[in-house]
Amino acid sequence: MDLTNSTSTTVSSAPAAGSAAAPTASSSAPLNLALIVASDREGRFAPVITDWLRSRLAEREDFAVTVVDLAEIDLPTSLSRNPSPAVRAELAKVSPVLAAADAFVVLTPEYNHSFPASLKNLMDWHFTEWQAKPVGFVSYGGISGGLRAVEQLRQVFAELHAVTVRDTVSFHSAWGLFDDEGRHKDPAGAEGAAKVLLDQLAWWALALKEAKSTRPYAA
Repeated sequence: MDLTNSTSTTVSSAPAAGSAAAPTASSSAPLNLALIVASDREGRFAPVITDWLRSRLAEREDFAVTVVDLAEIDLPTSLSRNPSPAVRAELAKVSPVLAAADAFVVLTPEYNHSFPASLKNLMDWHFTEWQAKPVGFVSYGGISGGLRAVEQLRQVFAELHAVTVRDTVSFHSAWGLFDDEGRHKDPAGAEGAAKVLLDQLAWWALALKEAKSTRPYAA
């Protein structure tokens, strides 16, 4: 798992005219952002999207990014309240990152109209780590661009007391959008969507962080 910090395409919808600009954390310490790469499939396309997204995040000063790559995490699907030493070692790779995060971006493909089992497993192994934190989505796939996976994820994250950001970045027929060097062939729409998503994520992350500093979240 990449634990180093780094300082479609359809745009869901732009902010309404006259809407307030999104506040950032630039006046204080950067917000801790966990970027969760959901796909663990052999031959996955996820690294291309991940590199593109990390390049967008590198342009921002309001997030300190840690990548959680689920292809590098081996958690069993049988949950336990008393996991074995081997499972505890796997959890030690990821649980502290999730706990320290002020916000999450989930980068997910769509498998059979839903999201990968690896992601559901990660979610089920944790609970308080998600609470009262915002989650943004970057999705990819065929004609739907992964949006059906995102809609299901919103329901699951609601159960975990997380707040999902309305706007998304989605790559439709993603494999044809990037060149052999992993560069987006027509990046303007994707970059605009990413800015909207990350601005909203920063607003929610800062608002929730400040609220929790005043009073504990009532789970």
